[in-house]
Amino acid sequence: MIEEFPLVSIVIPAYNHGNYLDEAIQSVLKQDYPNVELIVLDDGSTDNTSEVLQKYIGKFHWESQHNLGQVNTLNKGWQMSKGKILAWIGADDALLPNAVSRSVDHILANPDVVLTYCDFNLIDPNSAFIRRVKTPDFNYHDMVVKVICPPGPGTFFRRSAYETVGLWDSSLKIMLDYDYWLRLGLVGRFLRIPEVLALYRIHPDQETFSRMDEFKAAEPVRVVSRLFESGTLPQSLVKLKDKALSNAHLVSSQLHFRGGRYRLGLAALRIAFALCPNNFFTLLTLRRAFNVLFNRLGHKVFWRINSLLPR
Repeated sequence: MIEEFPLVSIVIPAYNHGNYLDEAIQSVLKQDYPNVELIVLDDGSTDNTSEVLQKYIGKFHWESQHNLGQVNTLNKGWQMSKGKILAWIGADDALLPNAVSRSVDHILANPDVVLTYCDFNLIDPNSAFIRRVKTPDFNYHDMVVKVICPPGPGTFFRRSAYETVGLWDSSLKIMLDYDYWLRLGLVGRFLRIPEVLALYRIHPDQETFSRMDEFKAAEPVRVVSRLFESGTLPQSLVKLKDKALSNAHLVSSQLHFRGGRYRLGLAALRIAFALCPNNFFTLLTLRRAFNVLFNRLGHKVFWRINSLLPR
């Protein structure tokens, strides 16, 4: 059982997403894989999260705690867990029934792979389909230099790699996974599974959808700067530091504009241009600009139209 079906531990950090939590839990309990450990940690929620969890007494391990923050809660859950393969999903997201089995199959078939990730569907607050997100094939160079994060919901990784790299950084609020994948990518290969295995919910209370503050908006620059200062990158990437930092400032500018801090957004743009002018003439930069102008508005319009449709 252990060799054929290694234990997979999935942690759900739950904070004030009680309206979605049951769907997330059920998506794990309904997996077609026979050896899953589920740990749900209520991180000091003030909504109905506790009432949702009361229905599952004896079904899996869950507990309530004073608020530690998402990263500390994830680190706690993984340290409590026993699985050889680790994963997490947001309390507002979900896995498709074959997500674990397909991910484990790919990990066992590829000994050099430390992480798998998949395509996923965006869903709205009412779980209605928005669109499929087709993730790119993995390229560590692009993740560093272009400041993109291919792994999203439905990511699974080896405990051995987690123990090699260490804990997630609790000082980060929005780039926590990107920072960790940058470090994990130096340990082994990532593998994309070109299938939809997860659901990612877009809603107004979501951290990445909200108008984040100045400190959070500066995280891309802090994460990329620290990586280049770590001395762990191969020389082929070290020489691309200016280009990577330029893209980090472009992402930071995008987040500042979203938050209505136009002066800071323009300042980040100026720095990005000074570091690498060519970055301003790429499709990636155009997509980021489009995201600033239309992404949030587009989702709100979609939610409104969808709410008026008969069910």
